[in-house]
Formats: sequence, structure tokens, C-alpha cells
Amino acid sequence: MKTLATVLRAVTDKRPYVDSRPLAVEEVTLGAPRAGELLVRMEAAGVCHSDLSVVDGSRVRPLPMALGHEAAGVVEAVGPGVRDVKAGDHVVLTFVPSCGVCAECSSGRPALCTPGAAANGAGALLHGPSLLSDASGAPIHHHMGISGFARHAVVARESAVVVPSDVPLVTAALFGCAVLTGAGAVMNTAPVRPGQAVAVFGLGGVGQAAVMGAAAAGAAMVIAVDPVEAKRKLALQVGATHALAPEGAEQRIKELTGGGAELAYEAAGVPAVLEATFRSLRRGGTAVAMGLPHPSRTLTLPALAFAGEGKNLVGSYMGSSSPQRDIPRYLALWKAGKMPVDRLLTDTLPLSRVNEAMEALASGQAVRQVLLPQAP
Repeated sequence: MKTLATVLRAVTDKRPYVDSRPLAVEEVTLGAPRAGELLVRMEAAGVCHSDLSVVDGSRVRPLPMALGHEAAGVVEAVGPGVRDVKAGDHVVLTFVPSCGVCAECSSGRPALCTPGAAANGAGALLHGPSLLSDASGAPIHHHMGISGFARHAVVARESAVVVPSDVPLVTAALFGCAVLTGAGAVMNTAPVRPGQAVAVFGLGGVGQAAVMGAAAAGAAMVIAVDPVEAKRKLALQVGATHALAPEGAEQRIKELTGGGAELAYEAAGVPAVLEATFRSLRRGGTAVAMGLPHPSRTLTLPALAFAGEGKNLVGSYMGSSSPQRDIPRYLALWKAGKMPVDRLLTDTLPLSRVNEAMEALASGQAVRQVLLPQAP
């Protein structure tokens, strides 16, 4: 079938992106779903730093690539062998298609699925090579098994979580990455216990979701840190008890908590911010790295802090989540008013304004923008 998709053909960090225009909406050919796959009409796709990191080259991916990895839509057709999803179902798409049988999946860590990671790295789908091609017939790579900045996409069944049809798809899309990653880190990777003191550094979509998750988990104190005042104000609206600018934040956290945070989560993807997150801990505390820095960047931490002070540093990919289990759980918290995910939405835009959305994200002003692929 013919459809529209947003294609990146060359990386660039030349800004503003509204002028350099690295992304173009192109007419593409999309193959029919194979065994174990779904054809999805995309209705909403969140714009995330993981998309921006492909544009600026921080995350090396094969090009050309149709971007977008946080999305929700409606199933239009199912491939052979798919029996638990049908046309008309509403789905949230997740960016690791877990196979269910590799060592990582079998040990309860589907976010680290080896075949899923290999398919994502190759720009393919879990069940086979790319189904996208351009007007000349040349292949286009899939992004994280989704390529959601498009009117239609074929995805692995394993990439889709069926959700109730009464959940607005613009809201539902945010559960596929921002909520799954941020709330997952505070509920799965290093779970918050009621009464604990928590800090969150970096207040984009993932960081704000971590704030919401920590509040929902019963943290007594949730301290949010970001240089952008509007993001600090938003954090106070969605669950933070305190909001600080980065300057002096480490000392202020220690004063507020009487020694440091018990748990601290980093969502900036910047080594210096992760180092500050670690320094804000009390003795025996745990820092969680959620952000994705450039692969060349390194970290400097005092070695004695681990054995000498009992501090911990752990990584969290996709919130250590099991999407089929966790997305319904987080949706229940949203419906109960305990995770106001709707507040994360900065703007909605048609696909034609994707470069504008990238610039707003790169500038640090946007929390979560959602593209509406079916909009004119």
C-alpha cells in the first residue's frame, strides 16, 4: 500500500531544524503484514529525545529511516497466526518487541530482549526485514520496530499492547515510551517505597513520568530538578513536593532530606547531570540512569562511594518494563487520577510540522509534543 512516512536521510545537528529540515514527509510503499505482524493506522505519535538523538547522530542508526517510536493507533489488519488482536483494536506501541524466549525475556527482562535489540539496531522488524520502500523502490529502515511518524505502519504483534477504546489515543501514545520509561524506573528498576525521599533530575516527558510514578508510589518527598522554570512548575502540578534549578540543587536536596535522597533518577542523558544525581544521594542510596547520552561520553564518580558509602548506580532501559503487564497498570493509575499523564502534552501537530517539533524539543522548552498523522 501507499502511505506517508517521515524519513531521515542524513544526520545533522545544524539548527534551527525548521531551517535545516532534516526530516521530510514522503510517500512510501508499505508491505502487507507477515505472520505475527499487524497493520496499524497511526493516530498519535509522541516526539521524544530518542527520535532527536537519531537526527543529530547521537544514536547511530541505519539510514534512510522512517522515524517515530512512541505511538498509538488502530489495527486495520492482522497477519497469519495473530489470534489475540483483531481489526479495530486500539493499541499502544512499544519500542522493544520482546520475543519471549531469549535469555533476557526468559529471566523476566523483556526490555532487554536480544532479538528485539538486534532487529531495532538493524532497522528491521522482529519477524523480518524492512517492509518500507521509497518512490524509487529503495528500502527504508524502520525505527525501533515502529516508525510511528507515519499514516500507517506494520509492527510485530509483540510491539503492541491492546488498550481500551475509551482511552484517547493522544494520551495513550505517551504510555509507550515516556510513561513506560519514567514510571517504570520508579516502580520496577529501583522501586519507591512509601515514605521515601526521591529526587528526579531532568524534567522532559520521561522525568515528569518518573515524578508522577514516585508520587503514586507514596514517596514522602519528590524533589524535581531542571533548568527550565516551566518544567519545574509542571513537576509541582504532577506530583513533586519541591522543584529546584540545578544550581545548588545537590546541597539543597541534602538539606531538605536530612542527608540526601534515598533514590535519585536521571532523565537528561548528560553525564554531568548523572554525576550530580549520584552526588545527591545519602549513604546507601541508589541512583538510576534513564537518559541516553552520546555513546562516546564517559562518567566520573568517586570509586569509594560504592564500597565505602554503600551507594548504588543502576541503569534502566524502558523502565525495566514488561509492557503487556505495565501499560494496563499505568493506565489504571491514570484513570484513577493518580498519574495525570495528560499534563505532559505540550502541543499537537500535523506530520508536516515535524521539524518544528524537533526544534522545540531540542530547545528544551517542550515536554511532550504529539504528531497527528491523519491530520491534513
